[in-house]
Amino acid sequence: MSQELFDRVNILIREIDTEEVVGAEAIEAFRIRYLGTKNIIKPIFGEIKNIDNTRKKEFGQLLNKAKQTAEEKFQTLKSSSEAADDGVKKADIDLTAPPRPLQLGARHPVSIVMNRIIDIFGRIGFTVAEDREIEEDWFNFTAMNTPEDHPARDMQDTFYLKDSDSMLLRTHTSSVQARVMTTQKPPIRIIAPGRVYRNETISARSHCQFHQIEGLYVDEGVSFADMKQTLLYFAREMYGPETDIRLRPSYFPFTEPSAEMDVWMGTETEEAYRLTKGTGWLEVLGCGMVDPQVLINCEIDPEKYSGFAFGIGIERSAMQKYNINDIRMIFENDVRFLKQFRSVV
Repeated sequence: MSQELFDRVNILIREIDTEEVVGAEAIEAFRIRYLGTKNIIKPIFGEIKNIDNTRKKEFGQLLNKAKQTAEEKFQTLKSSSEAADDGVKKADIDLTAPPRPLQLGARHPVSIVMNRIIDIFGRIGFTVAEDREIEEDWFNFTAMNTPEDHPARDMQDTFYLKDSDSMLLRTHTSSVQARVMTTQKPPIRIIAPGRVYRNETISARSHCQFHQIEGLYVDEGVSFADMKQTLLYFAREMYGPETDIRLRPSYFPFTEPSAEMDVWMGTETEEAYRLTKGTGWLEVLGCGMVDPQVLINCEIDPEKYSGFAFGIGIERSAMQKYNINDIRMIFENDVRFLKQFRSVV
Protein backbone atom coordinates (compact mmCIF):
# COMPACT_ATOMS: atom_id res chain seq x y z
CA MET A 1 0.00 0.00 0.00
CA SER A 2 2.81 2.40 0.91
CA GLN A 3 4.64 1.82 -2.38
CA GLU A 4 1.46 2.34 -4.38
CA LEU A 5 1.02 5.79 -2.82
CA PHE A 6 4.65 6.66 -3.59
CA ASP A 7 4.15 5.59 -7.21
CA ARG A 8 0.94 7.61 -7.43
CA VAL A 9 2.65 10.82 -6.28
CA ASN A 10 5.63 10.31 -8.62
CA ILE A 11 3.26 9.87 -11.56
CA LEU A 12 1.47 13.08 -10.51
CA ILE A 13 4.77 15.00 -10.45
CA ARG A 14 5.61 13.78 -13.99
CA GLU A 15 2.15 14.85 -15.16
CA ILE A 16 2.67 18.32 -13.76
CA ASP A 17 6.09 18.58 -15.41
CA THR A 18 4.96 17.37 -18.82
CA GLU A 19 1.45 18.85 -19.07
CA GLU A 20 1.18 21.32 -21.97
CA VAL A 21 -0.68 24.47 -21.01
CA VAL A 22 -1.46 27.11 -23.64
CA GLY A 23 -3.61 30.19 -23.18
CA ALA A 24 -5.09 32.01 -20.22
CA GLU A 25 -8.01 29.61 -19.84
CA ALA A 26 -5.71 26.58 -19.74
CA ILE A 27 -3.47 28.26 -17.17
CA GLU A 28 -6.46 28.94 -14.95
CA ALA A 29 -7.62 25.31 -15.34
CA PHE A 30 -4.11 24.15 -14.34
CA ARG A 31 -4.24 26.34 -11.24
CA ILE A 32 -7.64 24.99 -10.20
CA ARG A 33 -6.60 21.34 -10.78
CA TYR A 34 -3.31 21.44 -8.83
CA LEU A 35 -3.51 24.52 -6.56
CA GLY A 36 -7.19 25.32 -6.08
CA THR A 37 -9.14 24.79 -2.88
CA LYS A 38 -10.27 21.39 -4.19
CA ASN A 39 -7.03 20.40 -5.94
CA ILE A 40 -6.07 16.74 -6.52
CA ILE A 41 -2.98 16.89 -4.29
CA LYS A 42 -4.79 17.81 -1.09
CA PRO A 43 -6.63 14.45 -0.59
CA ILE A 44 -3.34 12.53 -0.84
CA PHE A 45 -2.10 14.26 2.33
CA GLY A 46 -4.85 12.33 4.12
CA GLU A 47 -3.18 9.04 3.08
CA ILE A 48 -0.11 9.69 5.26
CA LYS A 49 -1.77 7.61 8.01
CA ASN A 50 -1.48 4.54 5.74
CA ILE A 51 2.29 4.93 5.29
CA ASP A 52 4.76 2.98 7.39
CA ASN A 53 6.11 5.08 10.22
CA THR A 54 9.62 4.69 8.86
CA ARG A 55 8.63 6.28 5.50
CA LYS A 56 6.13 8.96 6.57
CA LYS A 57 8.73 11.71 6.49
CA GLU A 58 9.86 10.62 3.01
CA PHE A 59 6.26 10.56 1.77
CA GLY A 60 5.52 14.02 3.19
CA GLN A 61 8.57 15.44 1.44
CA LEU A 62 7.42 13.85 -1.84
CA LEU A 63 3.97 15.42 -1.51
CA ASN A 64 5.53 18.83 -0.79
CA LYS A 65 7.64 18.39 -3.94
CA ALA A 66 4.49 17.76 -5.97
CA LYS A 67 2.84 20.89 -4.60
CA GLN A 68 6.00 22.98 -5.10
CA THR A 69 6.36 21.72 -8.66
CA ALA A 70 2.79 22.78 -9.44
CA GLU A 71 3.33 26.24 -7.89
CA GLU A 72 6.58 26.86 -9.79
CA LYS A 73 5.08 25.77 -13.09
CA PHE A 74 2.01 27.98 -12.55
CA GLN A 75 4.18 31.03 -11.84
CA THR A 76 6.26 30.34 -14.96
CA LEU A 77 3.13 29.96 -17.10
CA LYS A 78 1.62 33.13 -15.64
CA SER A 79 4.76 35.21 -16.24
CA SER A 80 5.04 33.95 -19.82
CA SER A 81 1.39 34.80 -20.49
CA GLU A 82 1.74 38.34 -19.11
CA ALA A 83 4.88 38.94 -21.14
CA ALA A 84 3.10 37.76 -24.28
CA ASP A 85 0.16 40.10 -23.58
CA ASP A 86 2.55 43.04 -23.09
CA GLY A 87 4.23 42.20 -26.37
CA VAL A 88 0.88 42.27 -28.17
CA LYS A 89 -0.04 45.62 -26.59
CA LYS A 90 3.33 47.12 -27.45
CA ALA A 91 3.04 45.86 -30.98
CA ASP A 92 -0.23 47.78 -31.31
CA ILE A 93 1.56 51.09 -30.62
CA ASP A 94 3.20 52.82 -33.55
CA LEU A 95 6.13 54.59 -31.93
CA THR A 96 6.92 56.41 -35.18
CA ALA A 97 3.51 58.10 -35.36
CA PRO A 98 3.46 61.83 -34.47
CA PRO A 99 1.75 62.59 -31.15
CA ARG A 100 -1.66 64.18 -31.03
CA PRO A 101 -1.39 67.89 -30.24
CA LEU A 102 -2.51 68.87 -26.75
CA GLN A 103 -5.51 71.18 -26.71
CA LEU A 104 -4.51 74.21 -24.68
CA GLY A 105 -7.20 75.97 -22.71
CA ALA A 106 -7.74 79.71 -22.46
CA ARG A 107 -8.75 82.12 -19.74
CA HIS A 108 -12.27 83.46 -20.00
CA PRO A 109 -12.39 87.18 -20.85
CA VAL A 110 -14.31 87.85 -17.62
CA SER A 111 -11.56 86.14 -15.61
CA ILE A 112 -8.86 88.08 -17.47
CA VAL A 113 -10.43 91.45 -16.73
CA MET A 114 -11.38 90.55 -13.16
CA ASN A 115 -7.86 89.35 -12.32
CA ARG A 116 -6.43 92.50 -13.88
CA ILE A 117 -8.60 94.76 -11.70
CA ILE A 118 -7.89 92.72 -8.56
CA ASP A 119 -4.18 93.03 -9.25
CA ILE A 120 -4.39 96.83 -9.73
CA PHE A 121 -6.20 97.45 -6.44
CA GLY A 122 -4.13 94.83 -4.63
CA ARG A 123 -1.03 96.98 -5.18
CA ILE A 124 -2.52 99.76 -3.03
CA GLY A 125 -3.68 97.60 -0.16
CA PHE A 126 -7.16 96.41 -1.14
CA THR A 127 -7.82 92.81 -0.15
CA VAL A 128 -10.35 90.46 -1.77
CA ALA A 129 -13.57 89.73 0.16
CA GLU A 130 -16.07 87.10 -1.07
CA ASP A 131 -19.35 85.83 0.30
CA ARG A 132 -22.61 84.06 -0.61
CA GLU A 133 -24.65 84.62 -3.77
CA ILE A 134 -27.93 83.63 -2.07
CA GLU A 135 -28.34 86.54 0.30
CA GLU A 136 -30.65 87.93 2.94
CA ASP A 137 -32.75 90.97 2.05
CA TRP A 138 -31.24 92.95 4.95
CA PHE A 139 -27.65 92.71 3.71
CA ASN A 140 -28.59 93.20 0.07
CA PHE A 141 -30.98 96.14 0.51
CA THR A 142 -31.78 97.38 4.01
CA ALA A 143 -28.20 97.69 5.27
CA MET A 144 -27.38 99.57 2.07
CA ASN A 145 -29.96 102.26 2.90
CA THR A 146 -32.69 100.69 0.75
CA PRO A 147 -35.62 99.84 3.06
CA GLU A 148 -38.75 98.09 1.79
CA ASP A 149 -40.56 101.30 0.81
CA HIS A 150 -37.52 102.93 -0.79
CA PRO A 151 -38.05 103.86 -4.47
CA ALA A 152 -34.50 102.74 -5.27
CA ARG A 153 -35.74 99.13 -5.10
CA ASP A 154 -37.58 99.83 -8.34
CA MET A 155 -34.19 100.33 -10.01
CA GLN A 156 -33.47 96.61 -9.75
CA ASP A 157 -35.67 93.62 -10.55
CA THR A 158 -34.78 90.96 -8.04
CA PHE A 159 -34.89 87.14 -8.09
CA TYR A 160 -36.44 86.07 -4.78
CA LEU A 161 -36.31 82.46 -3.68
CA LYS A 162 -39.56 80.53 -3.94
CA ASP A 163 -41.81 80.91 -0.89
CA SER A 164 -39.45 83.47 0.65
CA ASP A 165 -39.65 87.23 0.96
CA SER A 166 -36.28 87.56 2.67
CA MET A 167 -33.90 85.35 0.66
CA LEU A 168 -32.80 86.34 -2.83
CA LEU A 169 -30.07 86.13 -5.42
CA ARG A 170 -27.89 89.14 -4.68
CA THR A 171 -28.33 92.06 -7.07
CA HIS A 172 -24.89 93.53 -6.34
CA THR A 173 -21.80 92.67 -4.31
CA SER A 174 -22.63 95.52 -1.94
CA SER A 175 -23.99 92.77 0.29
CA VAL A 176 -20.38 91.66 0.80
CA GLN A 177 -19.54 95.20 1.94
CA ALA A 178 -22.39 95.06 4.46
CA ARG A 179 -21.21 91.72 5.86
CA VAL A 180 -17.63 92.97 6.17
CA MET A 181 -18.69 96.20 7.91
CA THR A 182 -20.83 94.27 10.41
CA THR A 183 -18.01 91.86 11.30
CA GLN A 184 -14.86 94.01 11.08
CA LYS A 185 -13.82 97.28 12.62
CA PRO A 186 -12.29 100.07 10.49
CA PRO A 187 -9.93 100.56 8.82
CA ILE A 188 -11.55 98.52 6.04
CA ARG A 189 -10.12 98.39 2.55
CA ILE A 190 -11.63 95.63 0.38
CA ILE A 191 -12.70 94.76 -3.12
CA ALA A 192 -15.60 92.33 -3.58
CA PRO A 193 -15.63 90.47 -6.92
CA GLY A 194 -18.45 88.12 -7.81
CA ARG A 195 -21.50 87.14 -9.82
CA VAL A 196 -24.78 89.02 -9.38
CA TYR A 197 -28.30 88.51 -10.71
CA ARG A 198 -31.11 90.73 -11.93
CA ASN A 199 -34.41 89.86 -13.55
CA GLU A 200 -33.72 91.51 -16.87
CA THR A 201 -34.52 90.56 -20.45
CA ILE A 202 -31.54 88.87 -22.09
CA SER A 203 -30.34 90.72 -25.15
CA ALA A 204 -27.12 91.72 -26.87
CA ARG A 205 -26.56 94.47 -24.26
CA SER A 206 -28.00 92.99 -21.04
CA HIS A 207 -28.19 89.68 -19.21
CA CYS A 208 -29.84 88.26 -16.10
CA GLN A 209 -26.42 87.46 -14.62
CA PHE A 210 -23.15 89.35 -14.73
CA HIS A 211 -20.06 90.08 -12.64
CA GLN A 212 -19.07 93.06 -10.53
CA ILE A 213 -16.12 94.24 -8.52
CA GLU A 214 -17.09 96.65 -5.78
CA GLY A 215 -14.58 98.47 -3.61
CA LEU A 216 -14.90 99.90 -0.13
CA TYR A 217 -12.54 102.02 1.98
CA VAL A 218 -13.61 103.10 5.46
CA ASP A 219 -11.29 104.86 7.90
CA GLU A 220 -10.87 108.09 9.79
CA GLY A 221 -10.66 111.18 7.59
CA VAL A 222 -11.40 109.52 4.22
CA SER A 223 -12.42 112.21 1.73
CA PHE A 224 -13.82 112.63 -1.77
CA ALA A 225 -10.31 113.63 -2.88
CA ASP A 226 -9.01 110.23 -1.68
CA MET A 227 -11.64 108.51 -3.80
CA LYS A 228 -10.82 110.59 -6.87
CA GLN A 229 -7.09 109.92 -6.58
CA THR A 230 -7.69 106.18 -6.09
CA LEU A 231 -9.90 105.97 -9.16
CA LEU A 232 -7.47 108.06 -11.24
CA TYR A 233 -4.74 105.58 -10.31
CA PHE A 234 -7.00 102.69 -11.37
CA ALA A 235 -7.92 104.32 -14.70
CA ARG A 236 -4.29 104.98 -15.63
CA GLU A 237 -3.24 101.46 -14.71
CA MET A 238 -6.18 99.98 -16.63
CA TYR A 239 -6.38 102.22 -19.70
CA GLY A 240 -2.96 103.84 -19.98
CA PRO A 241 -0.71 106.31 -18.10
CA GLU A 242 -2.10 109.37 -19.87
CA THR A 243 -5.76 108.58 -19.21
CA ASP A 244 -7.96 111.44 -17.98
CA ILE A 245 -11.14 110.94 -15.94
CA ARG A 246 -14.20 112.98 -15.06
CA LEU A 247 -16.83 112.53 -12.35
CA ARG A 248 -20.46 113.28 -13.13
CA PRO A 249 -23.12 113.65 -10.40
CA SER A 250 -25.33 110.58 -10.08
CA TYR A 251 -27.51 108.79 -7.53
CA PHE A 252 -27.07 105.57 -5.56
CA PRO A 253 -28.99 104.89 -2.33
CA PHE A 254 -25.87 103.83 -0.42
CA THR A 255 -23.55 106.73 -1.32
CA GLU A 256 -23.87 110.50 -0.93
CA PRO A 257 -22.62 112.32 -2.88
CA SER A 258 -22.60 109.85 -5.77
CA ALA A 259 -20.92 110.01 -9.17
CA GLU A 260 -20.34 108.20 -12.45
CA MET A 261 -16.72 108.05 -13.61
CA ASP A 262 -15.86 108.41 -17.31
CA VAL A 263 -12.48 107.96 -18.97
CA TRP A 264 -11.35 109.95 -21.98
CA MET A 265 -11.04 107.70 -25.05
CA GLY A 266 -10.98 110.46 -27.65
CA THR A 267 -12.69 110.56 -31.03
CA GLU A 268 -9.69 110.22 -33.32
CA THR A 269 -10.32 106.61 -34.27
CA GLU A 270 -13.50 105.10 -35.63
CA GLU A 271 -13.53 102.56 -32.81
CA ALA A 272 -13.25 105.26 -30.09
CA TYR A 273 -15.90 107.38 -31.82
CA ARG A 274 -18.30 104.46 -31.96
CA LEU A 275 -17.54 103.32 -28.39
CA THR A 276 -18.11 106.78 -26.91
CA LYS A 277 -20.98 107.66 -29.23
CA GLY A 278 -19.02 110.63 -30.48
CA THR A 279 -18.46 112.24 -27.05
CA GLY A 280 -14.97 110.90 -26.42
CA TRP A 281 -15.93 109.94 -22.84
CA LEU A 282 -16.61 106.35 -21.79
CA GLU A 283 -18.50 105.51 -18.58
CA VAL A 284 -16.65 102.80 -16.63
CA LEU A 285 -17.92 102.78 -13.03
CA GLY A 286 -20.16 104.28 -10.34
CA CYS A 287 -18.82 105.62 -7.05
CA GLY A 288 -19.48 107.88 -4.08
CA MET A 289 -18.93 108.58 -0.41
CA VAL A 290 -20.53 105.97 1.86
CA ASP A 291 -23.83 107.33 3.17
CA PRO A 292 -23.65 107.89 6.97
CA GLN A 293 -26.86 105.87 7.36
CA VAL A 294 -25.10 102.81 5.88
CA LEU A 295 -22.38 103.16 8.52
CA ILE A 296 -25.03 103.46 11.24
CA ASN A 297 -26.83 100.35 9.92
CA CYS A 298 -23.55 98.43 10.17
CA GLU A 299 -22.81 99.83 13.66
CA ILE A 300 -19.93 102.07 12.58
CA ASP A 301 -19.77 105.57 14.06
CA PRO A 302 -20.23 108.07 11.18
CA GLU A 303 -18.92 110.90 13.40
CA LYS A 304 -15.56 109.15 13.59
CA TYR A 305 -15.34 107.27 10.29
CA SER A 306 -16.05 108.03 6.65
CA GLY A 307 -15.45 106.12 3.46
CA PHE A 308 -15.97 105.72 -0.24
CA ALA A 309 -17.23 102.90 -2.43
CA PHE A 310 -17.24 102.11 -6.14
CA GLY A 311 -18.54 99.42 -8.46
CA ILE A 312 -17.26 98.18 -11.82
CA GLY A 313 -19.15 95.96 -14.28
CA ILE A 314 -16.76 93.26 -15.52
CA GLU A 315 -18.69 92.24 -18.63
CA ARG A 316 -18.93 95.84 -19.82
CA SER A 317 -15.17 96.29 -19.34
CA ALA A 318 -14.43 93.02 -21.14
CA MET A 319 -16.71 93.94 -24.04
CA GLN A 320 -15.01 97.31 -24.36
CA LYS A 321 -11.50 95.86 -24.14
CA TYR A 322 -11.99 93.00 -26.61
CA ASN A 323 -14.60 94.54 -28.93
CA ILE A 324 -17.30 92.02 -28.02
CA ASN A 325 -20.61 93.29 -29.38
CA ASP A 326 -22.96 90.74 -27.78
CA ILE A 327 -22.90 89.99 -24.05
CA ARG A 328 -24.58 86.63 -24.66
CA MET A 329 -21.35 85.33 -26.20
CA ILE A 330 -19.68 85.62 -22.80
CA PHE A 331 -22.10 83.12 -21.23
CA GLU A 332 -22.57 80.62 -24.08
CA ASN A 333 -19.22 78.80 -23.55
CA ASP A 334 -18.67 78.52 -27.29
CA VAL A 335 -15.18 77.02 -27.66
CA ARG A 336 -14.63 78.95 -30.89
CA PHE A 337 -15.15 82.19 -28.98
CA LEU A 338 -12.99 81.21 -26.01
CA LYS A 339 -10.08 80.04 -28.20
CA GLN A 340 -9.52 83.64 -29.25
CA PHE A 341 -8.18 84.41 -25.76
CA ARG A 342 -5.44 81.75 -25.66
CA SER A 343 -2.63 84.27 -25.89
CA VAL A 344 -4.15 86.66 -23.35
CA VAL A 345 -3.07 86.45 -19.72
